[in-house]
Amino acid sequence: MTMSNAPSLMTKTAPAFTLEDKIYQIQNGDERLRNKLIDSYQPFIKKVVSKVCNRFIDQSMDEYSIGLFAFNEAINQYQKGQGSRFLTFADMVIRRRIIDFLRKEARTANTVYFDQPETDEDGQQEESYIEQQAAIDYYEEQQQIQERMEQIESYKELLLQYGITFKVLSKQCPKHIDARENAKQIARILVENEKLANYLLEKKQLPIKELLQYVSCSRKTIERNRKYIIAVSLIYLGGFTALKPYIEPETV
Repeated sequence: MTMSNAPSLMTKTAPAFTLEDKIYQIQNGDERLRNKLIDSYQPFIKKVVSKVCNRFIDQSMDEYSIGLFAFNEAINQYQKGQGSRFLTFADMVIRRRIIDFLRKEARTANTVYFDQPETDEDGQQEESYIEQQAAIDYYEEQQQIQERMEQIESYKELLLQYGITFKVLSKQCPKHIDARENAKQIARILVENEKLANYLLEKKQLPIKELLQYVSCSRKTIERNRKYIIAVSLIYLGGFTALKPYIEPETV
């Protein structure tokens, strides 16, 4: 007999490769997997879009294309630890994009909104209300962060045209609140005067001589705070709404 006395080896099962793992792999540059994932989840995308529109959606419709783009956007923006599974997050992003589209097209009747939990064919809730709300909150927060970062970068580039960097600006920012508020007031006077604002934008210089006709402070004060006044003026003129807290009145 050739019976072996060796104990049988237990085969270790490899950890499951989750959908979220695939998302992180795509975010690290696997474009083939991205295309494969988008292709395999077309039924999911079509299902979500159809539910929002309350009608059948096929691949030739604009709504479907928007759903595809939104799914791809969700792949790019999904992050670990945000409080929801990827499909919950993707569902929410697709819904948001479709609703935005329908509003723009003035066809918002019978739209399904996010505060209505979805149910599957068996009447079971697909995702919990709390989980969907967590995904919505996270997405909106990320959108705000992204917008703020983009505006900061644009603002930084604009300041460079005036020879101002953030480092220089931090050093030349008036130390006292009343001095900062005075400089902000000068900036507001400038942006509300079309002639002065155009001078700043075209010449890339502060129209100090002209400003003195509208303000009560001395030329020396304006010159001392010149870069700060320019920086505040450009927040107004550039429409950098995300930087609004920097130009709002301060309290002592």
